[in-house]
Amino acid sequence: MSIIDKILSRNEFTTDPPILIDIGASESLPKEWAIIAKYSICIAFDADKREMGYIVNEKSRFRKLYTFNCIVSDKRRRKTNFYLTSSPYCSSLLEPDSKSLRNWDFYNLFHVKKKIKLNSITLPTVLKELKIKNIDWFKTDSQGTDLRLFKSLGDFIINKVLVADFEPGITDVYKSEDKLYNLLAYMDNSPFFVCGMKTGGSIRINEAIISSRFNDLERKILNLVSKKSPCWVGISYLNTFENIKIFGKRDFLLEWVFSLIKNQLCFALELAIRGKEKFNDPIFPELEQYSLKKIKNRINFFPLYFFKQICPLHR
Repeated sequence: MSIIDKILSRNEFTTDPPILIDIGASESLPKEWAIIAKYSICIAFDADKREMGYIVNEKSRFRKLYTFNCIVSDKRRRKTNFYLTSSPYCSSLLEPDSKSLRNWDFYNLFHVKKKIKLNSITLPTVLKELKIKNIDWFKTDSQGTDLRLFKSLGDFIINKVLVADFEPGITDVYKSEDKLYNLLAYMDNSPFFVCGMKTGGSIRINEAIISSRFNDLERKILNLVSKKSPCWVGISYLNTFENIKIFGKRDFLLEWVFSLIKNQLCFALELAIRGKEKFNDPIFPELEQYSLKKIKNRINFFPLYFFKQICPLHR
């Protein structure tokens, strides 16, 4: 049994399992959730034209999976506009900013094929319906509305979120979208720290130029020979646990697991030490030793890693 299995098999999680929110859910399970899925309840949102409601899947890889067939909005409204684009991964309830997009190679992905009306629901409504009071891991890729959806939860829930994953834009892609600088400003005043960041991008070139100067094959190769500019970012946050009074033993244990998954070993060590000081439970000294051993093993491996980097014969 792994250390994560040992923790999540405890009574704290039998009666109060981890709650995971996935907005903009794809067909595949997020890789980071694979190890915790069987212990967790996942609430996923998959927009389509069916009637409002949700499907409960007891046989999924999660302990329980709720799939809502609707768009998530920060405002209460039965129906909302939804823009279907050439790439289904770019469809959004926000209208693409065609004027700005014409300056980028991925312009065609955002071509609006159809504007439709879809069922809409808010996160507070979902939580109330499922009788869920807290969210442990919040993950969203909503194509321009990540921050407003997070804020719609309210301060009480937000302050107890343990992990928050977003994918905001850097360039102008959608009209009135939540961009990276909006998210950074908001989270800077919230009890979270950035624990990971990965950019994605496109080539800065006007659509008229690329269409008239390059054929389809050359256009594909262009993406290999020209540097891309960052246009969006996947950014992850962990709760700092600064307001220690609102967190119980379950929260400390789960944040330790999440820190391990996010490869934040030093923060995991800090949580174990703080948990040991706050709770009379032998699990926390065990987690402290586990964290320390894992960190030192990597430190001891560092000389070999460094040697391989500087010695051409070992590359």
